[in-house]
Amino acid sequence: MLPIDIRPDKLTQEMLDYSRKLGQGMENLLNAEKIDTGVSPKQAVYTEDKLVLYRYDTPEGVTPDPVPLLIVYALVNRPYMTDIQEDRSTIKGLLATGQDVYLIDWGYPDQADRAITLDDYINGYIDRCVDHIREAHGVEKINILGICQGGAFSLMYTSMHQDKVNSLVTMVTPVDFKTPDNLLSAWVQNVDIDLAVDTMGNIPGELLNWTFLSLKPFSLTGQKYVNMVDVLDDPDKVKNFLRMEKWIFDSPDQAGETFRQFIKDFYQRNGFINGGVMLAGQEVDLKNVTCPVLNIYAMQDHLVPPDASKALKGLTGSKDYTELAFPGGHIGIYVSGKAQKEVTPAIGKWLNAHSA
Repeated sequence: MLPIDIRPDKLTQEMLDYSRKLGQGMENLLNAEKIDTGVSPKQAVYTEDKLVLYRYDTPEGVTPDPVPLLIVYALVNRPYMTDIQEDRSTIKGLLATGQDVYLIDWGYPDQADRAITLDDYINGYIDRCVDHIREAHGVEKINILGICQGGAFSLMYTSMHQDKVNSLVTMVTPVDFKTPDNLLSAWVQNVDIDLAVDTMGNIPGELLNWTFLSLKPFSLTGQKYVNMVDVLDDPDKVKNFLRMEKWIFDSPDQAGETFRQFIKDFYQRNGFINGGVMLAGQEVDLKNVTCPVLNIYAMQDHLVPPDASKALKGLTGSKDYTELAFPGGHIGIYVSGKAQKEVTPAIGKWLNAHSA
């Protein structure tokens, strides 16, 4: 066993470096500008209730694909994760490949929205956004990219409105909600969801956020702040850290009735696998999804384990199904440098190849 090398001069230097970083860090934190919520230029083109549909500006010199792309994000976090910073932007990468990108911002539900149902989201809000885009472009079908819970929404939507969808991309999307390694699912199996919704109305976003953080308590609530010291003396890295912190704790409340149905139908009853999910009196059947499907999953995803996403294979009626594995985690698939070089260009290339 090698002896521990602790020399007074080395220890003193480390303490001095640590103090210098803290001092510089305090100055950088105090001087940090307002943290933005997305970096790519965009325009609001449709609004309804809390929802805003944005269209992103096409970069100069890029000819957009004739089939527009709608991004459907999850309800539980804010969609600017897809456009978090200049060099870590899924949106920017998609625009560079020629995608004409639209995105639904769900806003912040309040108690006036507690009765909004899953059907309202799927056959109401999403369908009207799709119709707006179809009319604006004079096309019968559009492409859809569904992210996480938004991917589950997109699968439901496409199964019921296949005539309006040209191609579907699902990204870190849960399909089998009861894989053995799904800790979040294991936690929720015996929760009385009816009691929770009947008591609180809407489900507080902060409650859900701390639930997600508790899945990896050491790395997500402790270690990252220890590691933060190493970037405090770099103003750009400080701003990027604050961007991520802002997003993590910017968690909208969940409309009570939608939360009730989504948790019971999917996490507790595993609706995509076992069937029985009803919207507007019609059962959701993934065999109705016949368009080309690109399914992307992250191999180190702790929220949506790979097997939860890979379960989609064979469930749809599509004869053109492709999987793409990314060696990273649930958030890294949007923001890591590797994802910018591999995942986003692959999505753009696949969509371009499947344009009507």
